[in-house]
Amino acid sequence: MGSFDGVKFDSEALRRGIEERDAATLLGLYAEDAELRISDHIDQPSKPRIIRGRQAIGEYFADLCGRDMTHQVERLVVSDTGAAFVQACRYPSGTRVICQAVLDLRDGLITRQSCLQAWDEVAAPPSAEHRDFADPDDVREFPSGKLELLHVGGSDIGRLVLRPGWRWSEHVKPIAGTTLCEAPHFQYHVAGTLRIEMADGTTFDAVPGQVTALPSGHDAWVVGDEPVVAVDWWGASNYAQS
Repeated sequence: MGSFDGVKFDSEALRRGIEERDAATLLGLYAEDAELRISDHIDQPSKPRIIRGRQAIGEYFADLCGRDMTHQVERLVVSDTGAAFVQACRYPSGTRVICQAVLDLRDGLITRQSCLQAWDEVAAPPSAEHRDFADPDDVREFPSGKLELLHVGGSDIGRLVLRPGWRWSEHVKPIAGTTLCEAPHFQYHVAGTLRIEMADGTTFDAVPGQVTALPSGHDAWVVGDEPVVAVDWWGASNYAQS
């Protein structure tokens, strides 16, 4: 236990109060004018939660100790004028919380406590989404073609509609400003024939019902008189942008 002017700070009472969820024991360690500062992703460091005075701190501890969770002091270091500890907490669901605290001491009592805490984020169950390319979030038009973009399920999904005569190196290259298309693609081909030429000269045709995974560095153009329609799961969000 630390001491100041002969008065010792009861570090064992701190450990006992935390681990046994004893709000009264904890409150007995705080000065009347004590201040508790808490920072986390809700109360961020620039605007921490500040609780002043023993009465307000006692109300905070009463709420905290009344929660169905376990508390364990993993590290506790005490000097004459300060202390620090790491507190690990766990809810029955398995969600974990960790708190790092630094204490200022005067006459064996806590005058100021600064806490930094973090906890596991519990992901919300996914909700169903139903979107239609007839009502896209974004439409990018370029000569002889367009891209319709939807944001759904946390991802951007694009539908490319390319008219006969379209070629990336003629109609999109001036927009992209690169020698070849540098956007990787993962596409399902719905209609038309798209001829693809990779940087190494490899050439192949993508036709309806096929899936293509294209790395960066390729050219592509429409073959025949039927428009190409392709659903693009990768690369759509940055397509046809300078």
